[in-house]
Amino acid sequence: MSDVLKGKRLAIIGAGAMGSALMRGLLQSGAMTADQIIAADIDEGRLSGAAMLGVATTKDNKWAVAQSDIVLLCVKPQVMDEVLADIAPATEPYRHCVISIAAGVPIAQIERQLPDGTPVVRVMPNTPAQVLAGASAIALGKHASEPHRQIAHAIFRAVGLVVDVPEKLLDAVTALSGSGPAYVFVFAEALADAGVNLGLPRDIALKLAAQTLLGAAKMLLETGKHPGELKDMVTSPGGTTIAALQVLERCAFRGAVIDAVAAAHQRAKELAKGSA
Repeated sequence: MSDVLKGKRLAIIGAGAMGSALMRGLLQSGAMTADQIIAADIDEGRLSGAAMLGVATTKDNKWAVAQSDIVLLCVKPQVMDEVLADIAPATEPYRHCVISIAAGVPIAQIERQLPDGTPVVRVMPNTPAQVLAGASAIALGKHASEPHRQIAHAIFRAVGLVVDVPEKLLDAVTALSGSGPAYVFVFAEALADAGVNLGLPRDIALKLAAQTLLGAAKMLLETGKHPGELKDMVTSPGGTTIAALQVLERCAFRGAVIDAVAAAHQRAKELAKGSA
């Protein structure tokens, strides 16, 4: 069990895909035990799934917050105001740490609707957290301090990598790693289609494509080498790889990826502005 989380209770408001992933990660990693977690949701099916993990469940957000020290808001941005209004009376600034994963909802907006002085941490995770291979970026609000940062790190480390960024960079994180899995899925699908085009059975082509992406990412993370250096290790003079890379360069592959992330970043800023 994490020392930072020892003796603390966590209320997860919203037991959907990400809330459930965090529950499973915390339990599987041993960062928390089932009796430390309360899952709150209005959906019976989601609560049933949470109950199967051994955690307490409730439809009463306010009650869940009152029983806890850490509040993790895993709700859609469009219902955030309603949820904050619900839990505000039960939130105690010098007791609770409130963590939000709602995309596009600024820390200041959350702080305004909770009692003055409430520590708020905003996190941008991504969907691979569901398989404990996520990437999460953490930003602190004006009342959050080092202990609150450590709490957020301990929770999100259970489902993957964690980095610290100022809030102004969270839209960039959303565009890169938040939306990033979709870009990779498109690339994996294209790789598999290419294999099928060359005669490979669909299931084998897809397995090879997925494992290739997994292995390449693992090499990048574990060797610490620049991706260009790793690319050069695969690229023999006059070989197959350089022939393929020439086509990618001719089709402006790098530029397309950069433009795609820039478009996602612009949209993230627009959505954030709309919810402010």
